[in-house]
Amino acid sequence: MSFDFFLPCPRGLEAALAAELAEIATRHLNGAPFTAGAQVPGGVHFRGGWAAGMAANLHSRIASRVLLKIAHRPYRSEQDIYALALEQRWEQWFSAHETLRVDVTAIKSPLRSLEFTTLRVKDAICDRLREVSGARPSIDTSAPDVRVFAFLTATDCTLYLDTSGEPLFKRGWRLDKGAAPLRENLAAGILRLTGWTAGTPLYDPMCGSGTFLAEAAQVALNIAPGAERRFGFEKLKQYDARTWQTLKAAALDAKHAARASRADLQIFGSDISGDMLIKARANFERAGLPATSLKQVDARNMTPPSSEPGILVANPPYGERIEVRGRNARGELREPRESREDDSFRRAQEEAPDSEFFKSLGDALKQRFTGWHAFILTSDRKLPGQLRLRESTKTPLFNGALECRLFRFDLIAGSVRQRPANDTPAD
Repeated sequence: MSFDFFLPCPRGLEAALAAELAEIATRHLNGAPFTAGAQVPGGVHFRGGWAAGMAANLHSRIASRVLLKIAHRPYRSEQDIYALALEQRWEQWFSAHETLRVDVTAIKSPLRSLEFTTLRVKDAICDRLREVSGARPSIDTSAPDVRVFAFLTATDCTLYLDTSGEPLFKRGWRLDKGAAPLRENLAAGILRLTGWTAGTPLYDPMCGSGTFLAEAAQVALNIAPGAERRFGFEKLKQYDARTWQTLKAAALDAKHAARASRADLQIFGSDISGDMLIKARANFERAGLPATSLKQVDARNMTPPSSEPGILVANPPYGERIEVRGRNARGELREPRESREDDSFRRAQEEAPDSEFFKSLGDALKQRFTGWHAFILTSDRKLPGQLRLRESTKTPLFNGALECRLFRFDLIAGSVRQRPANDTPAD
């Protein structure tokens, strides 16, 4: 039996996710049904069997969730949405004994209150289960057994059953993080956009808690991102335990082999903050990764970590004076300020970047990294002018709600064109 799935992802990574899904189908489904679907802003559709949905949860590095499509129909009022939800056979998926959460998102919906719409969907599901079983499920908004999503356009409502549970970017290994944390699935998507492949030198000179490096190491070692976590589909009646155990056993075998591996991954990181490097090492250990080369270095003083050119990738901290990150006013090392991502985004827009830092960073790239390809994610569209480098490409991406650009700089000897500091790239 085949189902329709939708996988949301960070905006800008739809094509990367579609390519990843095709690879998952080839490597892990052994001919099980899988049909690629349309790419739409913010996600990718596909059709496949229950095994395909489980494999996508286990192996996708880029998706945020794996949503199972339950129903789709035009609507004009909240009552239409209630009726649609009431008609669905929720009892074939879960019982009244499981706790429930309902979320509603909308684009250009004419409805006045999404909160009221959410309540109507919840009521419909509870009414349906009470009708068929005599009991209503309890609501749990923090750690529910079952999550239902409703997505509204201006004219249509689609109901989805979440098969992931916690968002897929929560791999389970990152407990320590710094300011402006980069979600794991965005980091994995950026690595794919850079064209990096295992064995090619990879260097993050502002690695923070090590997200880029950990994601790259898992790719190089063939470690499934979901190997050590639980998923929402395990609470559903359609859960195919035998198929899941086969998929998970293969993933755990690969992870155990990776732990014993002594391969030189050619993955390097540095940061000005010794405290952040301690966090990164702890994260790598929790992820079951081998020791990664990390050094405490100011990015302005960075040098290539390998004799062979490779890929440099960086996500400069948002809203902080980068050259003194990790130090207090007296120059002493301090713990970086912890903050929610939304707060980081707000500060990024309020505080101007340090032009002197970026000028020195650009000089380091031009003078020492000939032959490398540098990729820098930032919300500041003036970054190439700050670096005095001409970008080769710029790719729009969203880090949560913050619109960013992934700038690529090809550092080729004799052809790195400088840009005046006040030259702002057109968008």
